[in-house]
Amino acid sequence: MDLSTVLAGPSVGTFFAELGARVIKIEHPENLDVTRNWKLPEEDSKSDVSAYFASVNYGKEYLKLNLKIEEDRKQFLELVIHADILVSNFKKGDEAKFNLSDSFLRNINPKLICGKINGFGSQSDRVAYDLILQAESGFMSMNGTSESGPVKMPVALIDVLAAHHLKEGLLVALLRREKDGIGRTVSVSLYDAALCSLMNQASNYLMTGKVAQRIGSLHPNIAPYGELFQTKDGATITLAIGSDVHFSKLCKYLNLEELYEDLRFANNTSRVLHRKDLFELLQDKIQTLNAEELLKTLANDFVPAGKVKAIDEVFADQEAAELIRKETNDGIATQRVTSIAFKWE
Repeated sequence: MDLSTVLAGPSVGTFFAELGARVIKIEHPENLDVTRNWKLPEEDSKSDVSAYFASVNYGKEYLKLNLKIEEDRKQFLELVIHADILVSNFKKGDEAKFNLSDSFLRNINPKLICGKINGFGSQSDRVAYDLILQAESGFMSMNGTSESGPVKMPVALIDVLAAHHLKEGLLVALLRREKDGIGRTVSVSLYDAALCSLMNQASNYLMTGKVAQRIGSLHPNIAPYGELFQTKDGATITLAIGSDVHFSKLCKYLNLEELYEDLRFANNTSRVLHRKDLFELLQDKIQTLNAEELLKTLANDFVPAGKVKAIDEVFADQEAAELIRKETNDGIATQRVTSIAFKWE
């Protein structure tokens, strides 16, 4: 059962729907999921289905219930009796307002697993949107360039991360329930999910005191990594040279073996210190080559490199097209990318 709204919670429901679960999304009859109205100018303003809503609502049944109305509440609680998981993102105090505490629900269904998403912890009543979490967790301060100022990610990154944490927790809860038959509550805050995802940037600070700066797509620990190069045919490519082996192969292909012998570039630490000089030397050569041939040759030699693609170019690839899931929702043909990236082998 999916009582959640916006992105994180509904994407968890979609994940289980794609795995084969029956997922029922409960919405208030008058106050539907707010993302139904988060539309692009190109979308039908009268429709109750937006592309944003469709992105995280797939394979679900939809039921409109007002839990303050006795008949609707009775229907809801009858569903709870048979439910395995109930996902919600209630604001602080809403569980009490609707009389839907964990203890109350488990009196009805002792095996029920409750999955909860909140913003800044279960005791906080702050309204939490992804943008605010990106701002307060350090992501925006690191993203962008010195000229651009702080920049948010163009997807609701923290919502996505929190959803993945909740999926993992719920799967573990299901496994534990198989052993002991006990229902549990799994709670994830957007704030915790954001901080747990700072990874190497967190350790850079915690171990060295280094505060991450806005350096665009560059990597603070590796070079060349994230620099953007222009090719002869006008494409933009980037390199992820994570080892000296990669660098030596790159130099050999570009006929720049002297760079590998240069003390400024002989190892990664030196390359990070002299990355501007290195960029200029590489750019001079790369701008004489066409992207397709360059990238194909580097790939064959196992050197990490890629073209910077617009989203239309991305979905022109067959591999990406295979990840698209289609569904008709309320008469609207919808499409989204699957929430499942793993494959059974």
